[in-house]
Amino acid sequence: MSVLILYMAVDDKLGMMFNNRRQSKDSVLRKHIIEESSGGKLWMNSYTKNQFELPLVDSIIVDDKFLDKAQENDYCFVENVPVSEYEGKIKKIILFRWNKTYPADQYMDIVLDGKRWEQTSVSEFQGSSHEKITKEIWEKKEI
Repeated sequence: MSVLILYMAVDDKLGMMFNNRRQSKDSVLRKHIIEESSGGKLWMNSYTKNQFELPLVDSIIVDDKFLDKAQENDYCFVENVPVSEYEGKIKKIILFRWNKTYPADQYMDIVLDGKRWEQTSVSEFQGSSHEKITKEIWEKKEI
């Protein structure tokens, strides 16, 4: 049963982290995620929480086991944990591409090759720290 919706920010090679640090962050992107997930729950771990302003909005739930605890139609902002073991629970992946290549030693570990996942939307917006952020929506194909 596919239930979760993931947000992930990646570079051109799907890199997420380097030397235990996020590659980049952007305040417009955070605002976009909060607005898009409003009306639902937005899960994240304590590492990701640190880039959001306090007090956190009511819809944000911080738990280091967030991928285990999130339920149907919940959103999860993933920065620093592997997600492939949860692929069976994921129905949609929303990638935000920085449109740059940064040093990376941790990568998104789900293959978006068109066999199991279908890209359903691509759009762009200007961020605070990036001239262009590309938003890709990938939905799991029904098998």
